[in-house]
Amino acid sequence: MSQVDLLIRGGRIVSPDQIIEASVAIDGGRIVAVGHDDMMPSARETLQADGLYLLPGAIDSHVHFRDPGYPNKETWKSGSAAAACGGVTTVFEMPNTNPATGTVEALRIKQKAAESSYVDYGIHGLLGDDTIDRLEELLDAGVTSFKAFVGNTFGNLPAPTDGALLEGFEKLAPLGIRTVVHAENSSIMARRQQRMEEAGRIDAMAHLASRPAVCEIEAIGRVLTLAEWTGARVHIAHHSSRDSLFLLRDAKRRGVDVTVETCPQYLLLNIGDMTRLGGILRLNPPIREAHHNQPLWDALVEGVIDMIATDHAPHTPEEKSRPNIWQCDCGFPGVETQMPLMLTEINRGRASLMDYVRWSSVNPAKAWGLYGTKGVIAAGAHADIAIVDLAREGVLSEGKLHSVSKISPWNGRVVKGYPLHTLVRGRFVMRDGRLVEEAAGWGQSVKGVQRMPASRPRNVESYTSNILETPAGVPPTAAPSREAT
Repeated sequence: MSQVDLLIRGGRIVSPDQIIEASVAIDGGRIVAVGHDDMMPSARETLQADGLYLLPGAIDSHVHFRDPGYPNKETWKSGSAAAACGGVTTVFEMPNTNPATGTVEALRIKQKAAESSYVDYGIHGLLGDDTIDRLEELLDAGVTSFKAFVGNTFGNLPAPTDGALLEGFEKLAPLGIRTVVHAENSSIMARRQQRMEEAGRIDAMAHLASRPAVCEIEAIGRVLTLAEWTGARVHIAHHSSRDSLFLLRDAKRRGVDVTVETCPQYLLLNIGDMTRLGGILRLNPPIREAHHNQPLWDALVEGVIDMIATDHAPHTPEEKSRPNIWQCDCGFPGVETQMPLMLTEINRGRASLMDYVRWSSVNPAKAWGLYGTKGVIAAGAHADIAIVDLAREGVLSEGKLHSVSKISPWNGRVVKGYPLHTLVRGRFVMRDGRLVEEAAGWGQSVKGVQRMPASRPRNVESYTSNILETPAGVPPTAAPSREAT
């Protein structure tokens, strides 16, 4: 083998199954060899990683970079810089921007904004009543996946009707495309909020009271029913409650293709923190009671919850600090703090580093059709690597965040375990804990390497597209099984 671009020597490479000491050779943006140092080729540059761990770069399925429409909250450049400094090498960005990513024209605006990204990215298109006829067009134009806001959140995009959700799943099931779902019952939440506002409830705990766990239970059950009927792939965003885990566990046992994410805030925070921090902690779904925390950890270990995401949702400090909880924007930045928060828990023995790699990289890569190219440190894969010092201690500071949003519930939290270097396709985007500013624009869409597994549509004879084509007076053919023929 001729001389390569970079050789990382002396590190410990982490996979879901093992940790091995090996060197990694990188050339042309890809890993070309992993093995004993004596077997490695010469390199134009060498990084000595003694005592450090090499993790596949984190893949965050859920970020809001607010661009276009809200540059006062975030931009692609600032949000992706935060990702790079958090050991995150790929993000999937949400469609509730302005304009919402529900037309090709809006998508083109977002793709232009994404040209400043430090990290690779996917773009979730909007699944709503008025976008159903444009789903294939959006896919052809570059979206990787879709998002349905079944529960109300920032941007006030109307929740899709159940009919539109079913028809959207019918269109996407044969294509094998996964849809992210914000699963809360909008009708319950709207009525409860109105009732509390009329009663003068503007305190922080009113937000939780307006979005009880039954909202999540009902919406997840509804989404799973439609997904199972159609054979569509779905992804439950920001899972927050222990009470709906049984639905997910049972659906997975039946073979429903559902993946699930939770976030550090639901694992580590509860209403005690809400009382202390007020509007800073207003987000959707809400921070819940302490009895939800451990069951979510248990569900991660069990595999009912597949992955860690952040729901990185920045706002300005002024938008988060209003005395009336209903006037505080929902969400806070998280893409830069996820890895040190989770590594701290790994250091405490709550799970293994191998578990963390499964949750932060391997399972997201599999869910979005990227595994093999991303999510693994192996020959042929993209050289997306977070090089981590598990022993490094520090204190998280909102003032040091690379996000435009300088307000965080994690401010002042002591952590142990940091990413020191982040590589995206072989290029340093963070080095020695500092952003490599000239790497802005290095990120690219993952659309070109995305390969979803074969689809398994079901009950195709009942799809809207088929019943519209059935001649008058002729019933649709009843298939002997629920599998597509």
